[in-house]
Amino acid sequence: MARAEGGSGPGPDQPVAAETDYTDEADVTVTEEGTQLERSIGLAGALSIGVGTMIGAGIFVFPGIAAGEAGPAAAASFAIGAVVALLVALPTSELATAMPRSGGGYYFVSRALGTLAGAVVGIGLWLGLVFASAFYLLGFGSYAAELLASAGAVPRFDPGPPLALAFGAVLTGVSVTGTENTAKLQNVVVGLLLGILVLFLSYGGLDALGVFGRETAPETFAPFGLAPILTTSALVFTSYLGFAQVATVAGEIKKPRRNLPLGMVGSVLAVGFLYVVAVLVATSAFPSAELGAFGETAMVNVARALVGPVGAYAILVAGLLATVSSANASILSSSRAVYALSRDALLPSRAGRVNLRYGTPHVALGMAGVPVLALVALGRVEVLAEVASFLHLVMYGLVCVALVVLRRRDPDWYDPDFRVPGHPVVPLVGAAASFAMLLFMQPLSQAVGVALMLAAVAWYGYYARDVDLSGVSA
Repeated sequence: MARAEGGSGPGPDQPVAAETDYTDEADVTVTEEGTQLERSIGLAGALSIGVGTMIGAGIFVFPGIAAGEAGPAAAASFAIGAVVALLVALPTSELATAMPRSGGGYYFVSRALGTLAGAVVGIGLWLGLVFASAFYLLGFGSYAAELLASAGAVPRFDPGPPLALAFGAVLTGVSVTGTENTAKLQNVVVGLLLGILVLFLSYGGLDALGVFGRETAPETFAPFGLAPILTTSALVFTSYLGFAQVATVAGEIKKPRRNLPLGMVGSVLAVGFLYVVAVLVATSAFPSAELGAFGETAMVNVARALVGPVGAYAILVAGLLATVSSANASILSSSRAVYALSRDALLPSRAGRVNLRYGTPHVALGMAGVPVLALVALGRVEVLAEVASFLHLVMYGLVCVALVVLRRRDPDWYDPDFRVPGHPVVPLVGAAASFAMLLFMQPLSQAVGVALMLAAVAWYGYYARDVDLSGVSA
């Protein structure tokens, strides 16, 4: 049995979930066991985690596929996805300013809806990020293989999977040496990536407007009607999974009451704008049917058409940076989900041990990194992406429900500095939109997602059914 925060105290022989002492200006989050996570991530780092996680697959893989489905109106599909993400980001921001702890959505749901819902969301968050990390690493391997082929270096075997495995191991090792090192790496990668994208999209945007005298392909904005726009919105929503990752490292963010909402909302707006511009530039360079035929490498073809071979190489390098950035942020956030589960006695305490030299949860990082490498070895890209989306969307929907429940209960400890405008309409619409997205996925992905959720329920019944996570400490 175990007793976490809130309610009556534990019995003498009961394991106790570690509580956290939090102050807004403190440099560290101190647990009652004397270990601590250093508050080393500022606003730039929070934006970098959100942007870095979202900008990977979306802007480099989806434009051609989405344009083939919805035509130039794929830009509207990305815009709709951004609106849905904001509907979830706003409730997440309010909850994060009230409970700025590592664990993010898991922590909010467990404190508002109880231990069973928390266990399902927490384990789902951990595994969802593992699936997402594997998907990003395989994307990195594909871009690396394409870059090698462009340079004339073609090995006898497919170098993508081995390169993905190697970089997965490197990123996990870098995360063990310190969050500050990981945040610095993330800032550098995202900075370079955004620089390349802004230059390319600015040039492409001016070209589409005829500034350089280039003739663009005239095409009806929505040649296939409204329905493909909506179904494509569900397809590309995977591109927006990253904003909530900021909340999973809330315990390590400086001035969380200010930086958490700015990090989440700002990253959704920034990435949404880039997605819309990318689709408009792509559909100005090629007819949507031709873009659909290019598939996952459509943006490389667009860059080659607009700027020449130099542009194609630049987008290949940017694709490498994007996938590395997304994988790095996801592995970091996955380990913090494990840390939060261990802190709450939903996983063995060993999983939450903090390395005394580096101040990082090294066991949790191993529990994130090892299964990522195993999934990379399996190599099922589409299933990895959709299962990650499934598990995240379940969490997003329950986060919105958690906000409505807490507002209704109005406990003494609930005092967020940021409050969602338009409550309860905004969180209820956000919950409905998140759950509705599940209906548009492939049956295999739905089956794997449901199976993982049932496994989480079974683990709760076996190990953690006596844990009480209701409420939160002041």
